[in-house]
Amino acid sequence: MLALALLYSAVTPPSTLMLGRWLTLQPVAREAVPLSAIAPALVQAVLASEDQRFCLDHGVDVDALRDVVDDEDGPGRGASTIAMQTVKNVFLWPGRSYVRKALEIPLAFLMDTLWGKRRMMEIYLNVAEWGEGIYGAQAAARHWFGKNARDLSRGEAALLAATLPNPILRSAGKPSRGVRSLAGRIQGRMGQVEGLMGCLKG
Repeated sequence: MLALALLYSAVTPPSTLMLGRWLTLQPVAREAVPLSAIAPALVQAVLASEDQRFCLDHGVDVDALRDVVDDEDGPGRGASTIAMQTVKNVFLWPGRSYVRKALEIPLAFLMDTLWGKRRMMEIYLNVAEWGEGIYGAQAAARHWFGKNARDLSRGEAALLAATLPNPILRSAGKPSRGVRSLAGRIQGRMGQVEGLMGCLKG
């Protein structure tokens, strides 16, 4: 795994979901692009939606994890960071599992140190699933909006971010009223995270 991690610091990895589709001869749409070829609006939207403390944590939001563990009524919200989601997508398997989470947390710490924030975000946006067989920002932008990822508008970026929790049931190209509402809230928060993106400067 360490050898793969070192390789992936330079080569964009596939996700385990992509590997599963290839092994079962299902189509995969993905064109890896550098972070500089992705609209800053999508980075802002993902941060606003998924992990506003991305530049402040070390791969794991310890305070959020503690809140989830201490919640007597059960976890009311997730504590998964972008780093945790990235290592899950690249190294582990989908679905809820205490075993997977036990592996995910130390891997997130390790990869955050090894890859750094900019590379972590770059990998995340290139392996995230945005529809059936659609992986990465470039493929998503082309499939749903007919344009390159660098040309996404703020509204389109917010729609993509709104579908991330369940990109199979939620559509960025044909959003339901609920997805549109969530995208509107994400777009409203995008300006708030603009000042929290210092770790992503090239």
